[in-house]
Amino acid sequence: MTAIRSDAPLLLSRLAAIVGEAAVVTDATAMSPYLAEPRDLYHGRALCVLKPSAPQEVASILALCNETGASVTPQGGNTGLVGGQTPDASGASVVLSLEKLNRIRAVDATADAMTVEAGVTLSQAQDAAQAADRYFPLSLASEGSCTIGGNLATNAGGVHVLAYGSMRDLVLGVEVALADGRLLSTLGALRKDNTGYDLTRLFVGSEGTLGVITAATLKLFPAPRSHAVAFLGLRDPAQALLLLNFVKGRAGPMLNAFELVSRQGLELVLRHIPATRDPLAQPHDWYALIELAAFADGEAERAAADILAAAIDAALAQDATLAQSLDQARALWKLRESLSESQKREGGSIKHDIAVPVNMIPRFIEEAGRRLSAAFPLARPVPFGHMGDGNIHYNVSQPVGADKAEFIARWAEVNAIVHGVVHEFGGSISAEHGIGRLKRDLLRETKDPVALDAMRAIKAALDPNGILNPGVLL
Repeated sequence: MTAIRSDAPLLLSRLAAIVGEAAVVTDATAMSPYLAEPRDLYHGRALCVLKPSAPQEVASILALCNETGASVTPQGGNTGLVGGQTPDASGASVVLSLEKLNRIRAVDATADAMTVEAGVTLSQAQDAAQAADRYFPLSLASEGSCTIGGNLATNAGGVHVLAYGSMRDLVLGVEVALADGRLLSTLGALRKDNTGYDLTRLFVGSEGTLGVITAATLKLFPAPRSHAVAFLGLRDPAQALLLLNFVKGRAGPMLNAFELVSRQGLELVLRHIPATRDPLAQPHDWYALIELAAFADGEAERAAADILAAAIDAALAQDATLAQSLDQARALWKLRESLSESQKREGGSIKHDIAVPVNMIPRFIEEAGRRLSAAFPLARPVPFGHMGDGNIHYNVSQPVGADKAEFIARWAEVNAIVHGVVHEFGGSISAEHGIGRLKRDLLRETKDPVALDAMRAIKAALDPNGILNPGVLL
């Protein structure tokens, strides 16, 4: 463990001169929420937690840290799942919390764009769009606490990627504090700008290793006037794939989400999450949750009813229910969104955020399950997620009655099996959660070496002293 730097008092004094004494947190109890991530896999230490309230303060902090060699760990809502927002154990890092950069700078309904600061929560951004009769489509289970800066840094996905794309597709421009203290801005509502490298997208998904995003201009869309949510009982993932293609062909751009859920996953939710119930009369081995959205009153509901009836007639589903109210729709979504929490309550869970080509999902689930069963006969795979865009959360729950610590200790063995199948099917080891600390070594093993060299060259050009989120991603 690295000793705390000898010039720490002077550095803290200089940082306080930038942000004010009250924005420099050194008390151990006050810092503790910023030093661990939600899964409790990573715990770090820090020299301090800084809470700047303006982009220029962020830039000045980076300039000082670059001058003195102090490492910086940027942090948004601290909801990330791969440890990218957690400082290392040295105690020498400065945690840079963006929570006070929380202004909605502008909302332009005519341009279908809004500019917000990095500390604005996703739900606040959604509300700001709604107030202008517009729609910001990114939707995550953590939307009440995750921030736009973190969403951008990890290229967040969520349940509506099928219709609108990931965060990289939803951003028009960014404001970024660079390691040397300069502020770079590509902010603006332009839909076309062919003036050189796409710097905006370079910073999206960079996990705070190239610069610190302080604000962004986001795309807005017309607000849908009708929604329909349905839950269908299926035989297997192969039938789910046929159903997906069937629904896409009939719903077209109305199809907002297509989520896959296993019976084992649903049973965990029903066991552990209060106020949930089985939505269908009989159990099924697999389920699909489908959401349609349209711009005319009642259009989504009518289309969904017709599509469900046709799907049943075509033997593409065994049973289905269509939500008849907003409360029923929320109850159906709760079943899907509670899967991770229910697995946590069940015990140890080894998680994978993978993507394979959509047409390969049934074969991937079958092959991964077969290999895991051979190596871990009593482990319980619980695959679920965004089948419409190929992103499956292939989580593996511990055997019933097993010791949690012993099971989690075999994380690397389970990873090797699941990611081996992912590689064979031409997939990705990280679909929407990022690399962080958790998958850094896996990235080196799976990424094209030339691509890694290019990434390192970009990192060296923008952060030559390596102060930005060291140990993360690369």
